[in-house]
Amino acid sequence: MTVTGNRILDPVIFIILLIMSVILHEVSHGLVARRLGDGTAAAAGRLTLNPIPHIDPFGSVLLPAMLALSGAPVFGWARPVPVNPRAFSRPTEGMALTALAGPVSNLALALIAGRVILPATSGIVADLVWAFGIINVVLAVFNLLPIPPLDGSRMVPLLLGDRGRAAYAKVEPYGFLILFALLFIIPGATRWLSVPISTVSDWMGLR
Repeated sequence: MTVTGNRILDPVIFIILLIMSVILHEVSHGLVARRLGDGTAAAAGRLTLNPIPHIDPFGSVLLPAMLALSGAPVFGWARPVPVNPRAFSRPTEGMALTALAGPVSNLALALIAGRVILPATSGIVADLVWAFGIINVVLAVFNLLPIPPLDGSRMVPLLLGDRGRAAYAKVEPYGFLILFALLFIIPGATRWLSVPISTVSDWMGLR
């Protein structure tokens, strides 16, 4: 995925677009959590579009730069907003809805980019809008994977009983190791994601 074709400039552009996207992703988590009764993110000053409180040096900058330079789909993450599930009247459902808000916000941004803004632009602006939309599709699809700490993992407990939830919780400490293996150790482990990414991108008008 390229915008200018420049191996130095493109990663910078992708990181800027990614940071914009992950900030809105995290703020969406916090807004839904507050709506459901948890004001932890608001009290921590995380319901802001100021990038400083949200940036994770590895997930927001280093990893996306590595992916962009390697020609792989660009994604990453911001610092997770703090959430206290005990503040929800129904913690499992509250965590699932809070988690779902992130990918939904990315899909909404992709839809606006592809169906509203892209048809009205051209040239480099259109390329930037397209890249922004694709990055948000990648973020949404990837975050819906049921691997801790991704958002999809917060929805799995809805399908499990108490024993299943306890067993699944034991996987959480190893989530980052699993993700690292899928991304960098096992060849082609995430290649299948190109199918849902392409399908959703087409739906969003990001051809």
